[in-house]
Amino acid sequence: MGLLYLGTPLTWDETSKYADHVREHGITQFLHTWDRVKDRQGDELLWGDEVEYMVIALDNETKNAKLSLRQTEILAKLSKSITDLEDDTPDSISIPTFHPEYGRYMLESTPGSPYTGSIQDLLSVESNMHYRRLLARRHLNPNEVPVTVTSFPRLGVPGIFTDPHFSPDGAKSSHSLFLPEEITNPHARFPTLTANIRSRRGSKVAINLPIFIDEKTPRPFVDPTIPWQRSLYPEDPEAKNGAALIDHIYMDAMGFGMGCCCLQLTFQSCNIEEARRMYDALIPIGPIMLALTAASPIWRGYLSDVDCRWNVIAGSVDDRTAEERGREPLKESEYVIPKSRYDSVDLYISPDWNNRPAYNDTDVPYNKEMYTRLVDHGIDELLSKHMAHIFIRDPLVIFSETINQDDETSNDHFENLQSTNWQTLRFKPPPPKSPIGWRVEFRSMEVQLTDFENAAFAVFIVLLSRAILAFNLNFYIPISKVCRREYGKGAKRDAVRQGKFFFRKNVLPPGDITPTMSTPSSSGSSSPVEWQDSIPPKERKLRNCFPRPPRQPMLVDTPVEDEYEEMSMEEIFNGKGATFPGLIGLVEAYLETLDTEPSERQQINKYVDLVRSRANGSLLTTAGWMREFVRSHPSYKFDSVVSQEMNYDLMIAVDEIERGVLRVPELLPQDYTRSQVNGLHESKFEP
Repeated sequence: MGLLYLGTPLTWDETSKYADHVREHGITQFLHTWDRVKDRQGDELLWGDEVEYMVIALDNETKNAKLSLRQTEILAKLSKSITDLEDDTPDSISIPTFHPEYGRYMLESTPGSPYTGSIQDLLSVESNMHYRRLLARRHLNPNEVPVTVTSFPRLGVPGIFTDPHFSPDGAKSSHSLFLPEEITNPHARFPTLTANIRSRRGSKVAINLPIFIDEKTPRPFVDPTIPWQRSLYPEDPEAKNGAALIDHIYMDAMGFGMGCCCLQLTFQSCNIEEARRMYDALIPIGPIMLALTAASPIWRGYLSDVDCRWNVIAGSVDDRTAEERGREPLKESEYVIPKSRYDSVDLYISPDWNNRPAYNDTDVPYNKEMYTRLVDHGIDELLSKHMAHIFIRDPLVIFSETINQDDETSNDHFENLQSTNWQTLRFKPPPPKSPIGWRVEFRSMEVQLTDFENAAFAVFIVLLSRAILAFNLNFYIPISKVCRREYGKGAKRDAVRQGKFFFRKNVLPPGDITPTMSTPSSSGSSSPVEWQDSIPPKERKLRNCFPRPPRQPMLVDTPVEDEYEEMSMEEIFNGKGATFPGLIGLVEAYLETLDTEPSERQQINKYVDLVRSRANGSLLTTAGWMREFVRSHPSYKFDSVVSQEMNYDLMIAVDEIERGVLRVPELLPQDYTRSQVNGLHESKFEP
């Protein structure tokens, strides 16, 4: 999460004085990057995932599952053991890396080296993820487990939810009524980020999720756990004065959002043009994959009426002033900013001929001075506006030691703003003095309970990204139809089965593929795309550098409003009508271009089938399963309250599902088996 400097962080009053300095030099650093790598070509497909864990301490005597705040100690042990692991691990297994995250109970893991485009690497993802979990488990206490849950159900409840326990009194960086200071990573960046968001905003963040109204939920619901009379900080009366809404779950700190876990993927592209095409194509996929991976229905000890983290995490870092939120006339602030700095993407950026101007149909504020600098430097208007839009924000954390930098060799000022615009996708320029190329990061998915599920969604997105390039697919719809409203729809309860999302009706390019389609079978055995010409030779790897055909002459643009419609998840993934084969159909068509062994295709089909089963509702989402677990718990009183005992039993079940002890056919396929690490005796990793 951003840059972890060792240095002296500045307060918000100090930081604000250097905001223009950081913006000016950040753009200068980007321009140096542009001049250095704008013509870079031929980079192979390299990609990776990020999986985040929560470390849970189980107290069997009190039946309490608590967040273990031993992140620093665990990471130190993991780091120290790397040499031993390299000696004991087969060459076929790369040693993963672990990183700190915002919450002191969180661990972030990535592969030790990027995956390539080989089929072998594609099929190693699940094994790699499982290996990481084994390593984490090896360095935990006997009563601790590493779980991949998006949000901890009882974060911020009155009582004991951390190990060790700390009181929220004295939460100096957040001024939270619910979260103690000690829950935040102790590195200076994190509490400073928390404090500076609050200071810049002029108030605490205010997050309100609608409560799930069950049979005995009090109406109106007024949360009895809010300490209304507490007055340690000037902001504390906010909850009583309207920040906490009736019939809602109220949260007041960055930790509620940035303390969530997710699954993210990053792809290296052939060149900047292909990276921009990939960025645009994945924009409409973001809210759909959010709904499909929904995994967070419980907040601060209550069942909510949403299934995803999105609005919580967006609200948790919303540093906009009242003027920027449009609540007061502009006086001190320069812009009215429609969204938090953690939210959906605002602009398509590819100069490709498919990207019609009508698709960027929202009024996006941007820094006109920075825009002019970029355009004058020779950068096209689309990319210039994207960067200038990012640069309307202020830097949130500045270390005194990093104020003055060499703009030709550093990109730290650029990353200060780039990495704190937490959008659904991130367009990532190559770092200085690095072999890394242009990349795209896909950021909307929630983390799943098992390595099998996380691998399935990762593999599916990688295959979809290759299908987009191989078939020259067109996913463009107006950006207003993929904006905050769509993410709100994706976060709603049971959006997979009940929601509808805007999507393009015909994604196929004219002339490349015939419009003759067949509906994919439930087994995925039929290819939904028939080739117009002879079938090209099959490849043994996924790759970059697909040729892009020029725009055809005499091609007539249809009215934009006729190009899209609302579709169900079943239709988006499994197809609709004669011209839309569905995302699964497109992936299966791409798989037909690959040279895979029967056993390899069988494993890939298992991943695709999981996606299909979640999309058609035959398997529950993680959020749906959690909700049913709570509502069927013997101690549940149908009042929306998730008690300590229920949370304990839920975390026990989550761990048992991951370890293959508990079978849940409503969540996972009948033939699901726990992941394995090939060539490794796993018993030595068990605590």
